[in-house]
Amino acid sequence: MTIAVDFDGTIVENRYPQIGEERPYATDVLKKLIEKRHKLVLWTVRRGEELEAALNWCRERGVEFYAVNDEAAEMLREERSQNLSCKLNADVFIDDRNIGGLPSWTDIYNIIEHGRTYEQIIRHRVKDEYFAVEERPYPSWMFWKSKKKH
Repeated sequence: MTIAVDFDGTIVENRYPQIGEERPYATDVLKKLIEKRHKLVLWTVRRGEELEAALNWCRERGVEFYAVNDEAAEMLREERSQNLSCKLNADVFIDDRNIGGLPSWTDIYNIIEHGRTYEQIIRHRVKDEYFAVEERPYPSWMFWKSKKKH
């Protein structure tokens, strides 16, 4: 699977043009995805020295990308019809600007490796939290019921 990953706000906290703190488990999950033979493409607005700093930061943590910002560059250099798009051809995009925000990196791993949807993960989490309560609370419309036994 080809996975496009943003840098600022996704792998690290957004402090652009500086490099922010790593988001919890980001590089651990990226290394695991590489180990499972996924192709990671760093897809970022960074260029020049800022891009090199981000790449060095990732390399120092054991993350090497299959491609950087130019997965489609070879296609763009070839003669082609006007009908082809220069949009990155990836199976999955991991970006902090997703609708709904960026899931945790552990959730991202479960989505990719176990084929779960984010909705399934959230529903499961809510169900676990609900049943973790020793005594299930009465629905709010039963306000007259006491939660304690007399």
